[in-house]
Amino acid sequence: MRTGESVLGEADLSLIHALQIAPRASWTQLSSVLGVSPDTLARRWEHLTAGGYAWSSLLAARRGADAALYAWIELECVAARTEDTAVEVAGDPCTLGVHQVTGDADLVLLVVCPDLYALDGYLARRVRRLPGVIRSRTQVVTRLHNRPYRSRIEQLTPGQVELLRELTGADRRNRTHARGYPHVTELDRRLIAELAGDARRSAAELARQCGTSESTVRRRLDVLAAGGALHHHCLPAPRFSGRPVWAMVTAEVPPAEEPTTVAALSRLRRTRLITSVTGPCNLALAMWLRTVDELHEVTATLVRAAPALRITGTLLSLRTHKIGAQVLGPDGRRVRHVRPDTGD
Repeated sequence: MRTGESVLGEADLSLIHALQIAPRASWTQLSSVLGVSPDTLARRWEHLTAGGYAWSSLLAARRGADAALYAWIELECVAARTEDTAVEVAGDPCTLGVHQVTGDADLVLLVVCPDLYALDGYLARRVRRLPGVIRSRTQVVTRLHNRPYRSRIEQLTPGQVELLRELTGADRRNRTHARGYPHVTELDRRLIAELAGDARRSAAELARQCGTSESTVRRRLDVLAAGGALHHHCLPAPRFSGRPVWAMVTAEVPPAEEPTTVAALSRLRRTRLITSVTGPCNLALAMWLRTVDELHEVTATLVRAAPALRITGTLLSLRTHKIGAQVLGPDGRRVRHVRPDTGD
């Protein structure tokens, strides 16, 4: 059964793939790779973003000197309040995913907090006080094996990818990442907050907004990118991407088998996010599928790729309300972004 209403064209997906590799590449650099004029690319991207069909966003990977804490939260809601509750929590800066799902839970949230104390505060003072919430269950992510909602469109040819990396220095930034995370300054936090809605805002615009120079903006963004302090999300709106169905698979694996199992799962194209978690299972995987029917094939593929894996549960999203900082409307298009809380 197919649920997507339409699919973006190959030219759209090629542009999105290029921006996944080089988020702030100039239109001239992208033109050299994609074989389309800079003006045409700029107009095309404006059409995609203005219509809510795609977006480019930057979020902090760390808070101060510490890694961020992620958690999956399942909510059971009063039937008549499920959508209202989803819309409410989609406006929270700490939610990176809000999915209305099938199964025992009504909503699944992916949240990011500075630490366990902040997560406890969010649950106690926010989630459990929402009128529509009957009960909640939280699984803390003990290890994030890849980046949240990182897409793998893979539309460009290997030659195009290599050329783009050469033109933009992406390989140099990836090598620099091993040196460690940079210190995040107050200016950095302001820049990240400004780029959450549009990662392609110009250095001149950011400099005016933050009261600094263009050269300082460029230098700080280079430092943050090279140090792995940023999560970049350049994504098509799922309903129009050809993969409109979000699914979560929970599983158990013996602790001794977890490293080899995760390595095997990471090689599968459809496993977008792999997390080790607390609770009755120790792995939770999220992915985007072409159809509802594909879930059966995916679970079989997971077990074949990782024989030690035992599937414990599956969920399918009826509607996705938020991805990263982006809030999606009833028609699946991006309608706005939520400014992240970048404080310590």
